Amino acid sequence: MKRIYFDHAATTPVDKKVMKAMKPYFCDVFGNPSSLHSFGQEAMKAVDEARNKVAKFLNCDREEVIFTSGATEANNLAIRGVLKSEIRNQKSGTDNKLHVITTAFEHPAVLETVKDLEKSGLIEASYVMPGADGIVKTEDIEKEIRDNTILVSVMYVNNEIGTIQPIKEISEVIKRMNEGRPNKILFHIDAVQAALYCEMKVGELGVDLLAMSGHKIYGPKGIGVLYVKKSVKLKPIQTGGHHEFGLRAGTLNTPLIAGMGRAVELIKKRNTKKVAESRDYLWTKLQRNISGIKLNGEMVRRVPSNLNVSILGVEGEALLLGLDMEGIAISTGSACSSGSLEPSHVLMAIGLSHEEAHGSLRITLGEENNESECDELIKKLTPLVERFRQMAPKTE
Repeated sequence: MKRIYFDHAATTPVDKKVMKAMKPYFCDVFGNPSSLHSFGQEAMKAVDEARNKVAKFLNCDREEVIFTSGATEANNLAIRGVLKSEIRNQKSGTDNKLHVITTAFEHPAVLETVKDLEKSGLIEASYVMPGADGIVKTEDIEKEIRDNTILVSVMYVNNEIGTIQPIKEISEVIKRMNEGRPNKILFHIDAVQAALYCEMKVGELGVDLLAMSGHKIYGPKGIGVLYVKKSVKLKPIQTGGHHEFGLRAGTLNTPLIAGMGRAVELIKKRNTKKVAESRDYLWTKLQRNISGIKLNGEMVRRVPSNLNVSILGVEGEALLLGLDMEGIAISTGSACSSGSLEPSHVLMAIGLSHEEAHGSLRITLGEENNESECDELIKKLTPLVERFRQMAPKTE
């Protein structure tokens, strides 16, 4: 049975060229990059090359690139690091809480971090609701800005529905609101799902902090990047050595860093047009073959890999398991929350009912997918939908 993978938003396969770039640093060039001897300096050369590649991709200085264990750590370092810095700068004796703005449909790496800080009493938080189209309005961000706002955090591309947020417009709002403010509002974005498809030059975006992940761009798992603008005062959130310009303690993972650099370097060669064509072909076929199907989030401002749909009268989890038995991998939402039976917070935030949210499928394509595989998905999915609808209890 041929196995077909349609879950690239959860993770991508490691490109063979990326694997080749990593291989020497597992066994042959094994020195600790922080060591001063030749073994260590050989490894540090690979780290420096990778950092330069990421800096070129983001169009920033190499000192603004911080390697982390992944986007979750990068997002935590951005949010907690800003807060830690601001608390230290507060006047002694003040009890005025600092304020953070984010959205209601962020990835848990951001959403749960903000909620944790809020519960601990360290901050006040505002959660901006997206529209039914899956897009956050800039005016809704602006309405939430206060005198004590220190940070705005908005994901670039939603990880479940693939909608692209107006990052440049939001940055312009923040820039305007910062005029005359003694304490500047910083702008952080989770760009994990955007890196393959969207503008990533930080100057063009107007952001202060940006998180990326290796395993979403055909690189390895366990490696991420945080861009930190030079003017941003960030405090480390873990203690240890003075690695990564004093912001992220821990021995540098040379093989994965080399892989991250190569994966970023290869982004410009990715066939995004083919991905878009396969996605559009699949959406047309889905609408023709399955009744009661609805697209979640708008189609235009959306990355070309993503289809998030709700199918009336069917549990998405049942379809996922049924397709898995046929050798086809899809998702019902974020991989980070797949252990939960609660409806997707993303789909609830854009106004779906519980039934619609539970009947959702996230289908995310990669450049290796083709129309033949899309046809196979339709062939297997259509009878599953019919069977499960027949099995569903009838309502009076």
